[in-house]
Amino acid sequence: MAAPLDLDQLQSFCAIADCGSFTEAARRVNKTQSAVSMQIKRLEDRLGQSLLARKGRGVTLTLHGEALYARARRMLRSNAEILDYFSNDILAGSIRFGVPDDYAVRLLPVILSSFQRTHPKIAVDVSCMASEHLLEGMRAGRYDLIVFTQGTEQNYGELFRTEKMHWVASHGGRALESDPIAIACGPQYCIWRKDAQDALDRSGRDYRIAYTSSNATAISSAVLSDLAVGFLPESALQPGMRVVTDQPGLPHLADAQIALMRASHAYGGIFDALANHIVESMGNLESASEASEAAE
Repeated sequence: MAAPLDLDQLQSFCAIADCGSFTEAARRVNKTQSAVSMQIKRLEDRLGQSLLARKGRGVTLTLHGEALYARARRMLRSNAEILDYFSNDILAGSIRFGVPDDYAVRLLPVILSSFQRTHPKIAVDVSCMASEHLLEGMRAGRYDLIVFTQGTEQNYGELFRTEKMHWVASHGGRALESDPIAIACGPQYCIWRKDAQDALDRSGRDYRIAYTSSNATAISSAVLSDLAVGFLPESALQPGMRVVTDQPGLPHLADAQIALMRASHAYGGIFDALANHIVESMGNLESASEASEAAE
């Protein structure tokens, strides 16, 4: 019977895959770079395959490395679950958490305040910004956990919620009557903007991008001020917004996909406590119709 793989080697391998650098990975696992290099050599020798390839100053996964990465993550997660099961330690520590600012106004305060009541010894340091920046920050090692949108477009994200996207306008406003219709949205890299523009182009509806911001609060303010029409997922709707369901020429929008991503070390203990709380809290949100009524 073959001896089991070394979890410490797998942890270092996943850290390299996360950040694309032996130097940064060594810092994350608290080892010297030479020690990490030796771990990877031993792991490659054990498996008989090359797992990493140098690309310029960075490191990428080979096909065999990609096959190992997802499996190694599962092993690290299982190991953390076993340790948690037999641990009597009180959950305490700090978590660096990132979340899109689309959810910061309505959703984040409720979820985190309830978490702090049940886990007073866990400090959560929160950053709110666009999903694209959160994913960059995760790769750079700035976060332990992030929530991000369009989860299925990223490897290793844990998709946990799909919700409808809605066209929204100000109650009693006239932005819907503009021709071409004025749109408030995120910058060009925003996946929701791309989906909306593609849908508008297919429908033949004339439009103009009247208000652009990477800040979700600014976009919501533009909608509420009747400067433009916008689009939001159901859990980001705000009071004063009208969900538009009867406007000719406004096409159906693709659903928003919401996922959780962890750093390779962020399994078990305090990380599972927050991750499970987020998934359960967002999974229990009201239906789209109830969200629409709350927004009105």
